[in-house]
Amino acid sequence: MCGITGIFDTRGQRTVDRVVLHRMNESQFHRGPDEGGLHIEPGVGLGHRRLSIIDLTTGQQPLYNEDQSVCVVFNGEIYNYQELIPELQALGHIFHTRSDTEVIVHAWEAWGEQCVERFRGMFAFALWDRNRETLFLARDRLGVKPLFYALLDDGTFLFGSELKSLLAHGGLKRDIDPCAVEEYFALGYVAEPRSIFKQAKKLSPAHSLLLRRGQPMAAPREYWDVRFTLDNRTNETDASEELRLRLEESIRLRMISEVPLGAFLSGGVDSSAVVAMMAGLTEAPVNTCSIGFSDPAFNESEFAKMVANRYHTNHHLDMVESDDFDLIDTLARLYDEPYADSSAIPTYRVCQLARKHVTVALSGDGGDESFGGYRRYRLHMMEERMRSALPLKLRRPIFGTLGKIYPKADWAPRFFRAKTTFEGMAHTSVEGYFHSVSILRAPMRKQLYSASFKDSLGGYDAMEVFKYHAARSGTDDPLALIQYLDLKTYLVGDINTKVDRASMAHSLEVREPLMDHTLVEWLASLPSSIKIRGQEGKYLLKKAMEPRLPDDVLYRPKMGFAVPLARWFRGPLKNRVREALLGSTLADTGMFNRDYLEHLISAHDSGARDYSSPIWTLLMFEAFLRNVLHTPTPESPKVAH
Repeated sequence: MCGITGIFDTRGQRTVDRVVLHRMNESQFHRGPDEGGLHIEPGVGLGHRRLSIIDLTTGQQPLYNEDQSVCVVFNGEIYNYQELIPELQALGHIFHTRSDTEVIVHAWEAWGEQCVERFRGMFAFALWDRNRETLFLARDRLGVKPLFYALLDDGTFLFGSELKSLLAHGGLKRDIDPCAVEEYFALGYVAEPRSIFKQAKKLSPAHSLLLRRGQPMAAPREYWDVRFTLDNRTNETDASEELRLRLEESIRLRMISEVPLGAFLSGGVDSSAVVAMMAGLTEAPVNTCSIGFSDPAFNESEFAKMVANRYHTNHHLDMVESDDFDLIDTLARLYDEPYADSSAIPTYRVCQLARKHVTVALSGDGGDESFGGYRRYRLHMMEERMRSALPLKLRRPIFGTLGKIYPKADWAPRFFRAKTTFEGMAHTSVEGYFHSVSILRAPMRKQLYSASFKDSLGGYDAMEVFKYHAARSGTDDPLALIQYLDLKTYLVGDINTKVDRASMAHSLEVREPLMDHTLVEWLASLPSSIKIRGQEGKYLLKKAMEPRLPDDVLYRPKMGFAVPLARWFRGPLKNRVREALLGSTLADTGMFNRDYLEHLISAHDSGARDYSSPIWTLLMFEAFLRNVLHTPTPESPKVAH
């Protein structure tokens, strides 16, 4: 796991300033504290920060082919590199290292742009081919590793693992994209391919980008997509056995390491399944790390301990006080753009704990999306059955009216909280799902924004993100459709972003066996009925793991990695919320309706409404403005020539 960055003159061979490239590279020091390297030639500069995991002695980057005409900087892991080496050697390529990085340069020489289709892993890399005068960038299929880029007005192309490396260049305009702000307040993150800045973009998952000197920049090319065929007619017994075999293979590949390795263990189904499978693949005890909370309503540590005891792991538990909210500014600086998932706090803490004991940790991320684990999936399926009973032309006026007049009863038992359901029923399936996952739903965003900011949006609605992906999903199965939407949006923009930044802040590599693309493809071939059965989510995974995990872990209610926001904002953070939301930082943007900000605060303080998620979203936006937007480009550090 590393950090990459670079500069490319798309128009010619202007000299790359070593001091500037070094500054960009060092801005990501936390991603790779072991070594740093630069490659500079006319019109091109590549930078790399290394966290040594495989081939500790000869895996330094930038790394070259035999005649040094091809150079690569790489972040991630190619898990099938040991299979590819003999195939490339048979084609005449000579290897000088034992690293997965060298596979990339020779695969490029052998297969060109199609090389990415041969890689199994998590990766973001940039490759310079001097003979072809070509810069090639690529990102892994599920967006585990990040890659930002920008084309400046003078034809300079910048890229980096984190947005901070582009900002460190000094030439990137810090003009905020209004459409990105709209996406953020709807979703809690800025969806690919946008970034918070107009001039910068994210390379979308499963895309590559080819730039040739002297030619206009082409659009990114998609090289993979998951297809929910649902046509695999296997039975439950055979599917359970095959799932165990596929999990075992995926986990075995991700246990290749020359440094200490372990796993996160939350006590949930996904991480417990990963630990159980790891324990069967090694004679040595597995290192496991858990976070416990002093507030029992958020504490899963007893279930993690249950699994740790069963498999005799070296278990490490850190208790975190429920008022662990001092990370707000730290998180804003880590994420570089607004990011509103409050579970970033415990994720940061568990990565901090894990790094004391291991350099690589396996996680259970991606399981909810592929196995059908989210509670919102079951609610959506229920709504879909209701939608199918009435055509949209009848539903829209009936349920639209009910949604408007029914009170928002956050305080009431869940059975009586029908407002959201009524609102969702007035929409199409895609609109209804977007509505259900939005932090601030459309009516709230309309009240939040100032008149001038609404004008700057030009009618843009974050719903367009979901509509775009839905049109490309290739399925009308209700569950498969929303799984596809989550794989393209929430998994990438929220989950993977959270884990990448939190782990790399502590120089920890996190690997993702449940996001192996071959596993995801196989799961997408299975019928939805084997993923959700009645009210039981992750049905197949739970059945497959029954021989290896206790029912108390498999069949308890899902808890999640949550923090007590509502209590914070009525207690220890009450004054901070008021200062942040009503202070000059947000006011000076001209984006927000102050009257509505005051309503959010007063209604939450009184207990009439639970506005904790919208308030946290605003709090993190204000922190972004102070810690990123208004922070000058850092001074250049001393650089060795």
